[in-house]
Amino acid sequence: MNSSPLDLRLSNVSVRYGAVAALDAVSIEVRRGEIVTILGANGAGKTTLMRAITGLVPLVGGEIHLDGRRLDGLAPHRIAREGIGVVPEGRKVYARLSVRENLLMGSRLSRSTVPEHARLEQVLGRFPALRTRMNESGALLSGGEQQMVALGRALMTTPKVLLMDEPSLGLAPMMIDEVFRVIGELRESGVTILLVEQNATMALDIADRAYVLQTGKLVASGTAAGLRHASTVADAYLGVI
Repeated sequence: MNSSPLDLRLSNVSVRYGAVAALDAVSIEVRRGEIVTILGANGAGKTTLMRAITGLVPLVGGEIHLDGRRLDGLAPHRIAREGIGVVPEGRKVYARLSVRENLLMGSRLSRSTVPEHARLEQVLGRFPALRTRMNESGALLSGGEQQMVALGRALMTTPKVLLMDEPSLGLAPMMIDEVFRVIGELRESGVTILLVEQNATMALDIADRAYVLQTGKLVASGTAAGLRHASTVADAYLGVI
């Protein structure tokens, strides 16, 4: 077990949509500097888990803590200010805003003492292709460029934990490779990441640990390397990987 300080803990988290149990007593931990991935088939509860952490759906049971501070029950904007950054599924770039304006939207949720212009330079250092697009609207960007903007916007919040929900969804293979290269760089720089990803092979290759959900229940957990070679888990929940 990684002995580094704990950043994010979900304890027996349950979420219901009417009579349907979307999450049933799910417990996970993410420690500082780790990449932890959540895997499972469509409908397993992965996105609901992310929405629960960010306060977009209420819990019917359990607790969520970030560095010992309880998050569940807080409004989404307060959760963001506590240090949860989000790269949402589908990117959710503001189509009518410029690239610059999209990036600066993330800055409004930051408590960082680093000046905004310095954080913006850090983001553009990671995504130099955005420098020439700063005044263009989000609607004019390719899917890959929008993903870079979504990731940059989340980094502008200076998150303690970065949530990434299906970052490869809808991207060309070359851009998927680029996204995972950036994720690796972020891990090397000490960013803590909770990753939901449809591409189980790439997720397990880059993650430190993994959890597997099936119909809202946690059915397996362990090191990414261990789950990568656990054929019963792979066959049952991930498909052929």
